[in-house]
Amino acid sequence: MEDNRITLVNLEEGLDNPAFSTQGQEQLHEKSEDPCSKTKEERGRERKGRFFSYWRKALHPAFKAKHFCKAHAKAIRKVFLGLLCVAYLCYFAAACWLNFQRALALVIMTALVVFFMCWSFFQKHCGAKVLQLLRPCRKCFQKSWPWLKWVLCVVLLGGLIAWLVLDTGKNPKQLISFAGFCFLVLVLFACSKHHGAVSWRAVLWGLGLEFLLGLFILRTTPGIQAFQWLGDQIQVFLSYTTAGSRFVFGNTLIEEVFAFQALPIIVFLSCVMSVLYYLGVMQWLILKISWVLQVSMGTTATETLSVAGNIFVGQSESPLLIRPYLADLTNSEIHAVMTGGFSTIAGSVMGAYISFGIDAASLIAASVMAAPCALAMSKLIYPEVEESKFKGKESIRLSCGEEQNILEAASNGAAASVGLVANIAANLIAFLAVLEFINAALRWFGEMVDIEGLSFQMICSYVLMPVAFLMGADWADSPLVAELLGMKIFLNEFVAYQQLATYKKNRLAGLEEWDGNQKQWISERAESITTFALCGFANFSSIGIMLGALTSLVPQRKSDFASTILRALFTGICVSMLNACLAGLLYLPEEVSDCVTFLSNTNFSSTSYTMYTCCKQLFASSVLGENGTLSFTGAWADAEASVPCLTQCCGHYNHTAC
Repeated sequence: MEDNRITLVNLEEGLDNPAFSTQGQEQLHEKSEDPCSKTKEERGRERKGRFFSYWRKALHPAFKAKHFCKAHAKAIRKVFLGLLCVAYLCYFAAACWLNFQRALALVIMTALVVFFMCWSFFQKHCGAKVLQLLRPCRKCFQKSWPWLKWVLCVVLLGGLIAWLVLDTGKNPKQLISFAGFCFLVLVLFACSKHHGAVSWRAVLWGLGLEFLLGLFILRTTPGIQAFQWLGDQIQVFLSYTTAGSRFVFGNTLIEEVFAFQALPIIVFLSCVMSVLYYLGVMQWLILKISWVLQVSMGTTATETLSVAGNIFVGQSESPLLIRPYLADLTNSEIHAVMTGGFSTIAGSVMGAYISFGIDAASLIAASVMAAPCALAMSKLIYPEVEESKFKGKESIRLSCGEEQNILEAASNGAAASVGLVANIAANLIAFLAVLEFINAALRWFGEMVDIEGLSFQMICSYVLMPVAFLMGADWADSPLVAELLGMKIFLNEFVAYQQLATYKKNRLAGLEEWDGNQKQWISERAESITTFALCGFANFSSIGIMLGALTSLVPQRKSDFASTILRALFTGICVSMLNACLAGLLYLPEEVSDCVTFLSNTNFSSTSYTMYTCCKQLFASSVLGENGTLSFTGAWADAEASVPCLTQCCGHYNHTAC
């Protein structure tokens, strides 16, 4: 084409335009040949062109609609959300009108959502103005704080002492748990890396928040009812796993084989958690909890966010929340991240423990209470002595998942759980086999010196028995509680919870407390204390998991992780024990129901814990006279069914009254 252009050079040299030459005319003639002589390729191209032209015309309205939607996306979104709100209001009003008691849970959830939405709106549009108005009050408070904080400390200390005196007057056993709590805090302070740098604000606020949460959950009627309801709903929610398990494995395997009962729950919960992350629900919850901890305790945003995340996710997942910031963490912040991982359990694994029969409300309470305690004890045993890069930061950005839609999120969550399920199954096989081997070896060594029945559990029961007693367990229950603690620390909490579930089933079945020299179950108080003490990943097998997870994210900090992890493991073990001490301090025994009415109306065909308790009460009230006559005291003195009930109780349980 360059040769055919007319240029000044052509004109100066007197060259003719090639278009008017004979050669040019021939080229033009070739280009303007008859359309009938076109090739099939060209005709096909023309047909395609006409087809696409018609197609574009047909889709023109759709393109217009798409352009309109893009241009007015915000308005359309508001209209759609408005319609959804109106529809929900109609549904909400209908549910309340038909049966308000049945809709009470819906009312509470709706009220919480509306409160947080209004709070967010208020903070966004009026927060700066309110802060400006409150600035004089803030300045006055800051001036008065040096002497005001001591007044508050004295008032709080006096209130705590008065509460302890009044509350433990009826049940002095609670003071043992309080003494154990103080002892563990002193031990942690004695092991502190920098005694003079301890931030007492973080320590006292953390322990205070833990105590207030425990008081609300274990003592107040709204707290007990709320967490009991939450636990019941989680149990119902977990029961939906059976539908998928039954389809894949069949009824026989689900009913008889442990792996097909508990492990599918982890798959289900992992799928649900992944969906909640995709929707942003988990990020919102974690941010709110971390904000409360950060404002009250004065900790940095990164460590607080990781510890708050541990309430819902596991020790290897929570560092992912702060992945971009891990390389710049101080050693104290690394210790806090590790301690948070060791002090709590993942939501997915919690479902498996609930399926064993462990009380769901206690497990949820233990995980929630562990967060502030873990952060406080972490700052006690490894105080901050470096300058953190995140000290002044108010918030940290949380990354969302890479999934494109909710179905992909659900699928990824289920697929990710396969490794966790396989890991749990492999660990159970390995640890139980190793435990059996250790017990066989210990029995062999014991028989050489005439010591019968020597086992790992027996050694743990003697070594950790004082710790179990200090947490609040009765002296008779302390060996079994210590045995479970040893399983949790040296093996893992999965094995320990399985054994605790066996003790609980024996108690609820109404078995005799003692079978010869062997105790078959522990008291309800000891059960509650042990549930809190076992709630955490702090065991030696978790060291490799924690190191592997953090090192894969930040390889250059491997030496810092390795030098900190044993201290963090010890702190995590103590945090679970502190929670157990608090559970023992706040535990209130359930009042025994009217045993006269219960035993008079029961058929004694099977045993239960209530039957066992009432029979023990009947045995205690029976008095055998000198002349062999049998009489009764207390509520059984005037009961006509005293002798028949005593006869039936003697058929199930042994007692001198029989």
